Amino acid sequence: MTAEISQPNNATHRPGQECRFGIRVRAPADDPFTRLVDAGWHREHWYATRAERDAVMADMGARHRYSRNSDAPSIILEPIER
Repeated sequence: MTAEISQPNNATHRPGQECRFGIRVRAPADDPFTRLVDAGWHREHWYATRAERDAVMADMGARHRYSRNSDAPSIILEPIER
């Protein structure tokens, strides 16, 4: 019996697929967001291939096309592997 996925349109990879390449996202210490979360807050995103991870990491680190000119991403992206 296979497990059902409640929202398959949100899946980033096939169930059971090994995802060894990741991105750790965290906020700079002086970012106001750190007042809302614990000091060691971070989020990890995992991908099956290094190329997929690197493409997503470049997109995450880019300026959002709808941002104001004075806005800049204030996240720290770190490539990680298992």
